[in-house]
Amino acid sequence: MTDAKDFPDDTAAADQMADDSAAAEPTPREAELELELAGVTEKLLRAMAETENVRRRLEQAAEDRGKYAVSGFAKDMLPVADNLRRALESIPADAKESDPLAAKLIEGVELTERALLSALERHGVKKVESLGTLLNPHLHQAMMEVDDPSHTAGTIILEMQAGYTLNGRLIREAMVGVAKGGPKPGQGESGVDTQA
Repeated sequence: MTDAKDFPDDTAAADQMADDSAAAEPTPREAELELELAGVTEKLLRAMAETENVRRRLEQAAEDRGKYAVSGFAKDMLPVADNLRRALESIPADAKESDPLAAKLIEGVELTERALLSALERHGVKKVESLGTLLNPHLHQAMMEVDDPSHTAGTIILEMQAGYTLNGRLIREAMVGVAKGGPKPGQGESGVDTQA
């Protein structure tokens, strides 16, 4: 024979299940606090993300200030480099051989120009190489077109003023003359587009 205590009372089991389900359902106050906690957590995460973004922007601004602090000074020195180059180009070719005093003067101007360009380069200022390249509106300003069918249209064949960059950022565009009348860029001798 089985004992009555071997079978649990159905009413006791039902009471236990009711107590468990009541404990699982939050009270209205608990639900309100859960929503409030979720809202505060979201605000905190947004504030932390915004703080991180501000920190990154400030770091980038400080880095840019360091990299480009000399830009004003560099822009002021570029006309000096231009004038040294013009001085050297204006000297007749035979003056160096015929007059020893002129040869010393020319050598001094060349050394000064090299020293200036070297100092600028040490601080991130570099000359934009233009001659023989295609016109790039981000680096060059076309001042004239020259009829020259021997060059691809848009090729720079004359540089009136050198362009310069500071740590990769343009500080003065090159003033150039470009060829016209030749094949278009990407076309071979036959005029057929080989880049398409």
